Amino acid sequence: MKIKFVTQDFSPDKINTSDSAQPFPRRPRLKNFDYKGIFDYFLTILTFNREKYFISPDLFKEVFDVLIEKFVSEFDIFAYCFMPDHLHLLLSGKMEISDLQKAIKSFKQKSGYIFFDKYKKKLWHTSYYDHILRKDESITEIIKYILNNPVRKNLVASFKEYPFSGSLVFNINDL
Repeated sequence: MKIKFVTQDFSPDKINTSDSAQPFPRRPRLKNFDYKGIFDYFLTILTFNREKYFISPDLFKEVFDVLIEKFVSEFDIFAYCFMPDHLHLLLSGKMEISDLQKAIKSFKQKSGYIFFDKYKKKLWHTSYYDHILRKDESITEIIKYILNNPVRKNLVASFKEYPFSGSLVFNINDL
């Protein structure tokens, strides 16, 4: 199955969101954890009202560039997958000062500003889902889960066909 992309005439106003699910409820961060340091995180960030924005290669590139800018100095990006209405990330803090909450806030703020400037719409849902990986959880299995999301949603037959996912650490062809 080939994925259908919108190119030059992309506009958020043209997107059909009739099958959009409601965003997940606001989930509080862990009370006794400051989200700083050398930890592995599995994140899901929803688009505002689960709008299907990430169907445009141009928008993906703009937001991906902000992702690199805001995360790569403090985090390894083990896996990313921009689904039409959400983003999955598997990150690992590189040093004790790696600050997840600061990086997410900065990423959502800058990418949201760029999007709003072009389309006059909000890009991101207010909150996000985070899971701090335990020592017994397999990073490889979570990477496979993230990369196979487009396959589970019948967007492509193989995760290698999906252009909006990958890893900045691993060769995904080896998975």
